Amino acid sequence: MDGRRISAVIFDMDGTLLNTEQITKDLLKEFLVRYGKVVDMDKENKRLGMLQDKAAIGIVEDYDLPLTPQQYIESIMPMFHEKWLQAKPLPGVNRLIKHLHKHGIPFSVASNSARKNVEAKVSAQRGWKEYFSVILGSDDVKSGKPSPDLFLEAANRMGVEASSCLVIEDSLVGVKAGMAANMKVVAVPSIESELDKFSIADHVIHSFLDFQPQQWGLPPLGDWVNKALPIEPIHFKGSYTNGLVKEISDNVASDLPVQACGVYFGWVDFDSHERVKIVVSISWDGSHGSFRRIINACFINGSNEIVDHLMEVALVGYIRGFPTKQFSSIDAEILDQDKLIAEACIDLAEYSYLGCNIS
Repeated sequence: MDGRRISAVIFDMDGTLLNTEQITKDLLKEFLVRYGKVVDMDKENKRLGMLQDKAAIGIVEDYDLPLTPQQYIESIMPMFHEKWLQAKPLPGVNRLIKHLHKHGIPFSVASNSARKNVEAKVSAQRGWKEYFSVILGSDDVKSGKPSPDLFLEAANRMGVEASSCLVIEDSLVGVKAGMAANMKVVAVPSIESELDKFSIADHVIHSFLDFQPQQWGLPPLGDWVNKALPIEPIHFKGSYTNGLVKEISDNVASDLPVQACGVYFGWVDFDSHERVKIVVSISWDGSHGSFRRIINACFINGSNEIVDHLMEVALVGYIRGFPTKQFSSIDAEILDQDKLIAEACIDLAEYSYLGCNIS
């Protein structure tokens, strides 16, 4: 930490606190269909964290839309407003902000979105409006990210020195802004295929579940129970064959956020109304030219020979994360120790779960 004492935290919003990045990409796909266009995910990933006006100019040009950038914004924004209310906090987010609030650590949100949009997203989450000391959007400063203006203004309004702030960001644009503000920066990338590019940050993690406040001189989290961490349930549907789960989504997007990475345990409800306990390992594989999610699984005290049955998974506990550097498939293997931890924990009250809804 080079001797600095962190006294405040500044979060980005989209893709950092809330799982809105996938909503954005899905709505863009839906919008482009009207004009006979197909979304280019490589281009959209590069737009991650951009100012709205700049992103709109690029989208209109790249897809040769018969619209001005302003017309594009006016057409698509009502679609976003409807979906924002459905956006969920990413894994570990509520845990951290409640912890910081409990210990009197000031924290703010500074986003490249317009402030009214940021405030709408904050207001849609229970308790968040009371938690955040400062809420800033790109229209509150002269220049948005990668300029440091947003983060410097957040520090100023919280009444702390910029050098004592910790920035948590999911985009390279935001990481660069935090570094330019002379702040410490933790990256929680929302694009796994670009993980290597985030090495400019002071620290890189897969999700907030891996964040350790004590590394930054902040009060430690002490909520692990029996070597595992109780989490807000993470839901997804899939089918199981030979130790692997193939995810099935009702939407174009995955129900699993990109940041869901590591070894978890939880419950499975089958369409036959049978319920079993499960341990899963969620990782990413880029060895075949494109990144794809790999979900390894095994059932606790149940058959691992179930094939192609529709199942709904509710993950309720987190056992361990994976390294962000020099990761190998060996790291993602489900160990006997993982199974023992899951079996010891899953029936405890801290990991209780009422049930899934197979449809």
